[in-house]
Amino acid sequence: MDSTHKHRHASKDQAAKVLQGASAKEAALEQKLTEKTLHGHEAAMDHRAMEHRGQHAGHDTIPMGMPGHDHHKMMIEDFKKRLWICLVLTIPILIFSPMIQGFIGYEWRLPGNAYVIFGLASVVYFWGGWPFLKGFYSEVKAKGPGMMTLISMAISVAYFYSSATVFGLKGMDFFWELATLIDIMLLGHWLEMKSVLGASKALQLLVSMMPAVAHKVQGDQVEEVKLEDLAIGDVILIKPGEKVPADGSIIEGESYLNESMLTGESKPVKKGLDSKVIGGSLNGNGSLKVKVEHTGKDSYLTKVITLVQEAQKSKSKMQNLSDRAAKWLTYGALAIGFGTLAVWVLLGFPFVYALERMVTVMVIACPHALGLAIPLVVAISTAVSAQNGLLIRNRTAFEESRKISALLFDKTGTLTKGEFGVTRIETIDDHYSADELLRLVSALEQSSEHPIAVGVVNKAKEKNITIPTPENFQAITGKGVKAQVDGKEIKVVSPGYLKDEKVTVPEAAFGSAAETVVFVLIDDKLIGYIALADTIRPESARAIHVFKKNHIKVMMATGDNEVVAKAVSSALGLDNYYAEVLPHQKVEVVKALQAKGEFVAMTGDGVNDAPALAQADVGIAVGSGTDVAAETADIILVNSNPQDIANLILFGKATYSKMIQNLIWATAYNAFAIPLAAGVLYSTGFVLGPAVGAVFMSLSTIIVAVNAQLLRRKISGSR
Repeated sequence: MDSTHKHRHASKDQAAKVLQGASAKEAALEQKLTEKTLHGHEAAMDHRAMEHRGQHAGHDTIPMGMPGHDHHKMMIEDFKKRLWICLVLTIPILIFSPMIQGFIGYEWRLPGNAYVIFGLASVVYFWGGWPFLKGFYSEVKAKGPGMMTLISMAISVAYFYSSATVFGLKGMDFFWELATLIDIMLLGHWLEMKSVLGASKALQLLVSMMPAVAHKVQGDQVEEVKLEDLAIGDVILIKPGEKVPADGSIIEGESYLNESMLTGESKPVKKGLDSKVIGGSLNGNGSLKVKVEHTGKDSYLTKVITLVQEAQKSKSKMQNLSDRAAKWLTYGALAIGFGTLAVWVLLGFPFVYALERMVTVMVIACPHALGLAIPLVVAISTAVSAQNGLLIRNRTAFEESRKISALLFDKTGTLTKGEFGVTRIETIDDHYSADELLRLVSALEQSSEHPIAVGVVNKAKEKNITIPTPENFQAITGKGVKAQVDGKEIKVVSPGYLKDEKVTVPEAAFGSAAETVVFVLIDDKLIGYIALADTIRPESARAIHVFKKNHIKVMMATGDNEVVAKAVSSALGLDNYYAEVLPHQKVEVVKALQAKGEFVAMTGDGVNDAPALAQADVGIAVGSGTDVAAETADIILVNSNPQDIANLILFGKATYSKMIQNLIWATAYNAFAIPLAAGVLYSTGFVLGPAVGAVFMSLSTIIVAVNAQLLRRKISGSR
């Protein structure tokens, strides 16, 4: 456990009470959801059993470091341990099996050979098969037979029939079939559990945005208090660089606050007397005294948490394809199995012979291939997609990405870089170059944390310009700054300063509504200007062209202002945009599109995007954003490249196609082998025996495995 994880875990008790307002009702709701999720793992020991009950992986609210998160890791390790031990025990079972020896053509017996195999097979059945037997109980209790029922039925019939042959029943044992079936099913489930992450850590990450303590002001004294001890009306001190511990109003001081990950506003916002501050935002270089107005469940951040919870719980689920196939195979195997027994008995054949026919049908009914059909595709697509810049958290959303008809983008950090950067440097005096202008302005801005200053200085560093040291630095209240550089008076000012000083603003100064422009005067003579903006990613326009070519509507929802939103939308040619929207309004936009029949994908990177990411049919987080957005999303773009979303859609189509193909291969084996095992061709002298059935079983498994591997070629070819 790393230090960050420890810190978050340690502060959970302190911060959770504040964020949830010490509300017993909310605490009970979260506990109920956590218990329900844990019950899904414990009852079925299988990820798909959770899906069967509508609890989709990646969307259950279990914070990182909490029991469910650790439990998921324990489950993966448990399946791995059972798999390896059962594989070791399977080797002697295969070597000493009379059926395998007869099939290969050798004979090697030990004293008490049958009892040795029985003992080894018993360990494999009761210990290796325990997850499936437990899952069978869960499915029966839920009145929804699926893969667990099918597996348990096959291994139980094989075990108890084979055990009976050891102790006197006439017939041939199926211990080798039992062992290999359990091995492959353990492998399939282990691969599947590894390919998807555990329960969502979104709420814990939201909690971690809040500091553990606050600086409470009492007269002339400042003391540290826990967040849950803050009350409305308290005055708190927020030092430079600290996180704001509660919503409130500034009663003393001014500073720039970074709220981009909470509101979507692309640049730090200047806050002064009576300005509102939001808990979780980051203070700049000024000290603030804030009067607390909202705590606990009434705070902005807690409302975002609630929205995430509601959206995650209300999101529709798609039942796993292999579970649905297993459900019908279960019904079919039971019907055909008992039907086979009845028919052979009615035809006058010995009961032992009829029983052998029935057992053969029941064992063959659970194909090894079906246990690998989906997990192999999931494991391969997840791994290869990660190599190509896509991290899949929710496999069903990934498969359904092929249906996307509308894409809703956040602006800041998604379509744009999320940085206030220099877009233009213009000089109107031939004696000064653009680089010289940048050098002089950087001298004045290098000590400031103002977003314009940071953008200018970053540009100078990018161009490897040596920044000189200014002298006699002074602020021009509300208008800019001035200082002496190289013996000249340099002023960096706003358009308002030029207006006050009756200086004519160059006509070409304001090229875009999204730009902020500062002007440079040397010895009171205007020599040029620098324009800055949250720059659009170069990949955004190309990506949007691809989406429109594929008849996907592209829209933007941003917390930024109308002017900036309109400028970005026009530059990229979006179908529509929504400006100055809060988290709950982004969710409403998603819901409105879904109500019109659109299959919506939401892409974002901030806390304010988290509820909409959870509500969308497919939530996509860009890797440069917050952990909260990433943990709420179904898929994460590692490289923050909008073009990767186009590849995502192609990946989803290829993955879904391979799953369908593998299910067809897996179930076609059953459709062919079960009637033959039942004896429909008995009149011709052919009855499918266990040994021949094993050949079909192995062939089906190999075909499924090879077909899944071909997915690598398809995904790589789509890049």
